[in-house]
Amino acid sequence: MKLIIINGPNLNLLGKREPEIYGATTFDDYFIGLQSKFGTVQLDYFQSNIEGELIDKIQEVGFTYDGIILNAAAYTHTSVGIADAVKAVATPTVEVHISNTFSREDFRHQSFLSPVVKGLVLGFGLQSYDLAIQSFLAGAE
Repeated sequence: MKLIIINGPNLNLLGKREPEIYGATTFDDYFIGLQSKFGTVQLDYFQSNIEGELIDKIQEVGFTYDGIILNAAAYTHTSVGIADAVKAVATPTVEVHISNTFSREDFRHQSFLSPVVKGLVLGFGLQSYDLAIQSFLAGAE
């Protein structure tokens, strides 16, 4: 199975940014653990703070990967373009958020992605990514 995690803006600051919300672990360190835990999965990773680069990556992998795990971060609440890219590709996508966006500011309660993704995992910290990977593995059985 070939999966990619695509992270949006400011997620390159995990481990430094608001640790009370996002924890103290960097995503690079966490990703190494994911690769080890899910050794039978080809797991790739991409992060960008730029909306167009996220769209380009979704289009690049959207017909060749078995799944996309997408944490579009703040773009979740603003980007019709990212939602359109997810809708346009054949690869199923799971939307992921580290925090429970519904327990935060009101503007975070709106997602342009949720209507076009296979599923949504949020509020379990970094473990949200584990759960998204497991959802693809369960679907492959």
